[in-house]
Amino acid sequence: MRKALILLVPAVMLAGCGALRGKRETLDEFAVARNAPLVIPPDYSLTPPVAGTVSLTAQDAQTQAIEALFGGPAPRSASEAQILDTAGRDRAALGIRSTVGDPNTRVVDKGQATQTIIAAPEGDGQTASAQTPQQ
Repeated sequence: MRKALILLVPAVMLAGCGALRGKRETLDEFAVARNAPLVIPPDYSLTPPVAGTVSLTAQDAQTQAIEALFGGPAPRSASEAQILDTAGRDRAALGIRSTVGDPNTRVVDKGQATQTIIAAPEGDGQTASAQTPQQ
């Protein structure tokens, strides 16, 4: 009897705590804003994609995004166009930036003289010197 009383008293006390608080109101998230009715779009002229074909809309979207961000190609002055033509912009390989960024690509042949100058010890400018081989 005593064991039953030890188990029963805490259970009644805990139940009483919940009863004293009363009923709490909870918020209704659907009462805050009214849901918009579902609408079926009236345009059914879209065709399903065909397997194995390339979608042109993705490229169009990318082109539109680039033009919106950067405004398309900038007009060049006559002198700038001449400098670019002299530098050979029409002979540049496609993807050259990826090739140049590759650590295994040797972009410029520095030669022995340039490598000797780069490897020279740092000085204050008054006593700095580098010996280059005479050819």
